[in-house]
Amino acid sequence: MESSKTGDLPAKQGLVLLTLILIAGVANLNLAVANVALPDIGKDLDASQTGLDLVAVGFSLGLAGSVLYLGALGDRYGRKMMLIAGTALAIPAALAAGLAPNVGVLFIARVFGGLAAGMAFPTTLALITALWSGPSRTRSIALWSGIGGGISALGPLVSGALLLNHDWGSVFLITIPLAAVALVLAIWLIPSHVNETTDPVDNLGGILSIIMVGGVVLAINFVSMPGYGVTTAAMAVVGIAAGIGFIIRQRHAPNPLYDLKIAARRTFWVAATAGIIVFGTLMAAMFVGQQYLQNVLEYSTLDAGLAILPAAVAMILAAPISAKLVHSHGSRITLMTGFVFCLIGFVAMLVFWDENTAYWQVFLGYFPVGIGVGLAGTPASNSLTGSVPVARAGMASGTADLQRDLGGAIMQSILGTVLTSAYASSFASQIAANPEASKNVSESVQSQLERSFGSAVTIAEQHPQYAPQIVHAAQTAFLHGGDTAYLVGMGAIAIGALVVFFLYPKKDRETELLAQFHTEDAAHSVS
Repeated sequence: MESSKTGDLPAKQGLVLLTLILIAGVANLNLAVANVALPDIGKDLDASQTGLDLVAVGFSLGLAGSVLYLGALGDRYGRKMMLIAGTALAIPAALAAGLAPNVGVLFIARVFGGLAAGMAFPTTLALITALWSGPSRTRSIALWSGIGGGISALGPLVSGALLLNHDWGSVFLITIPLAAVALVLAIWLIPSHVNETTDPVDNLGGILSIIMVGGVVLAINFVSMPGYGVTTAAMAVVGIAAGIGFIIRQRHAPNPLYDLKIAARRTFWVAATAGIIVFGTLMAAMFVGQQYLQNVLEYSTLDAGLAILPAAVAMILAAPISAKLVHSHGSRITLMTGFVFCLIGFVAMLVFWDENTAYWQVFLGYFPVGIGVGLAGTPASNSLTGSVPVARAGMASGTADLQRDLGGAIMQSILGTVLTSAYASSFASQIAANPEASKNVSESVQSQLERSFGSAVTIAEQHPQYAPQIVHAAQTAFLHGGDTAYLVGMGAIAIGALVVFFLYPKKDRETELLAQFHTEDAAHSVS
């Protein structure tokens, strides 16, 4: 297929949209498959809780750090080229992760997979923005968002089934067939060029954006790890300095990677903030929840994956409803409704999830979160694409991807850090409160017990006479860490809801602003 104009529906439009959703699905599946395997990875590779946090966040880190830069490169040099390159590179990245001999290699492979997705994932939404317009664009984005989120939530189910008879490496290999099919369809169906820009790319800004995201996310992950204070501080300083440099660069660059004037539009930055929190909520709930189901409730990997299925179904069902709500009541009401459902889910986790939780109580945690993400996902992405000129679709799609990936990286990192710290603190308190344990547990053994749930299980296996007490103490410590993480998640959701309530325009004003932006951008492109 050759070039296409904005809003001219492509030939075989259904297949084109399916192809874009499948390519996004490779990234969405990769975002989720690690969570259900974390307990097995922890035991097999003797990983610390921080190591598991890094494995879980590695793909999001690579994707979040690269989407702005790689999306801009696609806008300039060809979106189809970036789509094909990213989908092709996803295959060796999955192989490297599946065959990783240790946590360090696994983390690097996950980051590399995220970088590959950074080429392809932002391009999918950029092409939807360029090829569709009006209500058809909103419906396409709703399908892209809802099905993509559903695929992400289905990842643990597929992974859980695999782990019944295969080792943890198999969960990283399941995306290879999907990537291969998507690659063939992309070569065949996707238009070669669609309203791409001829402006030069701000390469310095792109490099700074990668350093900014990487430094901040890694600092969050290492902050709770004993002995890594200097490393944490250094990463934080590098990330913040790169962020300051990025802002200065974007204010003065002749062709900025990220147009801060467009980003300052309320329909853009408020939607971006809301999306970061709501998508991060989903990833964090899956991250903590999968470990809880297997470590505390002792679910099999398949049962743990099945437990997330209601969230996937809820997201798919809520997505078309969200599109209708956006048109009838505006993005503000739709976003607020999504936040309310996410908050209900986290409250249910805090109240009901303990060592004796029944499945219906697990359902009460996941199902509302799925509804909330399904409702909020469409307006969060649609507001971004509607606030920018099509020539800068890469900026909008990159930000939409940042919502998912930076949100997932930040929320998983924060909740993972809280979980790690609270788990270690609870275990230490239990040992201190038990005179016999205080006397007999050496400092090195206590350090191992506080390291992660998997490490505690390893100690239990080495001392079978104390195994029940050790496992029970580890479960108690994990419950304490989980409850603390849910409270932090609730706080983030509340902040997001308040930002939307007070700062996102109501429906009539939103329509006026989007029309105003469209007129301004059209006049600017003519001049």
